[in-house]
Parts: sequence; C-alpha cells; structure tokens
Amino acid sequence: MSLIEVNLPEIVKKQYLFKLKSYNRIFSSMVVLQIVGILFSLGGTGGGGGGSNNIEYKVSYYSSTTVMFFTFLWAFISAILLTTKANRFDDFSLITTRVCSHLSNFLILLTASILGGLSFFLSGFLLKLIIYFFVNRLVYTGEGYVPLDFLIGITSSVLYVLLFCALGYVTGTLVQLHKGFILLLPGLYIGLIIWGDNNRFVRILKNITEFFTTEQSIILFGIKVIITAGMLFAFAIAISNRMEVKQ
Repeated sequence: MSLIEVNLPEIVKKQYLFKLKSYNRIFSSMVVLQIVGILFSLGGTGGGGGGSNNIEYKVSYYSSTTVMFFTFLWAFISAILLTTKANRFDDFSLITTRVCSHLSNFLILLTASILGGLSFFLSGFLLKLIIYFFVNRLVYTGEGYVPLDFLIGITSSVLYVLLFCALGYVTGTLVQLHKGFILLLPGLYIGLIIWGDNNRFVRILKNITEFFTTEQSIILFGIKVIITAGMLFAFAIAISNRMEVKQ
C-alpha cells in the first residue's frame, strides 16, 4: 500500500499545466480564425451614401461580428476536441480520475475563454486601426470609452465564450457516449431551421437565447452564464460516469 496521500488540487494542477503545453494548437487556431474574421470584416457590414451641393459622401459600417462568430465557433469545436478519445487517453499517462480530468479540462476551457474573449473584444479596435491606416478612410467610433466600458465589454466577451465552451463540452461528451449523436445533433439543427417559428421547441430556444442576450446588468448576466456553464459541465461529468473505463 502506498503511503503517498493523493492530493486532488495538486493532480488537477499538474494535469492543467500538462494540457496547457500539449494543447497549444487550440490557442494558435484561435489566432488564425480571428485573423480570418478580421479579413472578412474589412469588407464592411453595410453602408450608404448621398450628396448635395457638389459634395458626395459614402458611409460604411464595420463591426467585429464576423470575428465574434469565428471565436464562438472556435470555442465550441475546441471544447468538443477535448472530449475525444485520443485526448482522454492522454490522461491515463498520469495518475488521474475522471473528476481530475474534467476539472483540468474546465481550467483549460476557462483559460481559453479568457484569452478568446479578451482577443475578440480587442479585435474591434484592431479592425478600426487597420481601416484607418491601410484603407485610408476616416473612422468614427461614436462615444468614447471609459474604463468601466472596457471592463464590461471584456467580461461579457469572456462569459459568452465560456458559455459556448460549455455547450461544446456537453456536445462532445454526448457524442462519446453514443455515436448516434453525430447524426442526431446536426439533424436537430437542420430541423429547427425548416420548422421555423411554428415549432414550440424553436420558440423555447429563442426564449433561452433572449434570456442571455437581452440582459442589461453585467452582474446578473455573469450569474446566469456561470450557473448555466456549471450545470452543463456537471451534466457532462454525470454522462461520462456512465462510460466504461477508457471508453
């Protein structure tokens, strides 16, 4: 019998540092996708123009919405990749349990959420700089930012990315539980598009979306996301406990 006492926090810490080095491709892919999103955003999201008294003007609207889409997609897919069998097998090279593995994965996704949310928020300013210096257009940014606006913007971006990480982690765990979910989940998504607003489930899904996107208080929004993400991760842990060892 070993006299060494197993320390859960220490094991989780070692696994987290190990995965942080092993999964660095996750963060490099984030940079690539956000650069692609910025390049797509250079075309603008709309605009208009007019003129009078021999003066003509043209207005173009730019936003980091495309970067946001790519960041959320990256978060969702990266979380799924953490649940694959190949990545789970890496945990068996260390002394671990499924709880330790899930906790270290959660820390990886939390780190990814912080980096992804921060870079996504700052990409809007980078886009304006690129347009100003290289597209040769005057840039009007609206009202100025105050430090509180930066804090709220970064916090909300991180929380949104964390929410998509949690959704991806649950999706990946379901697929590992039964391969039928590979066809079921995309089929469900396509069905929602076909049915439209006439389907009750679609209306429920819209209400859930509005539950997060229409919240005005950053504190309440944070509470909503943290509780939801915690429930999703707990659900993923409960699902994985039904799997056989090294399944």
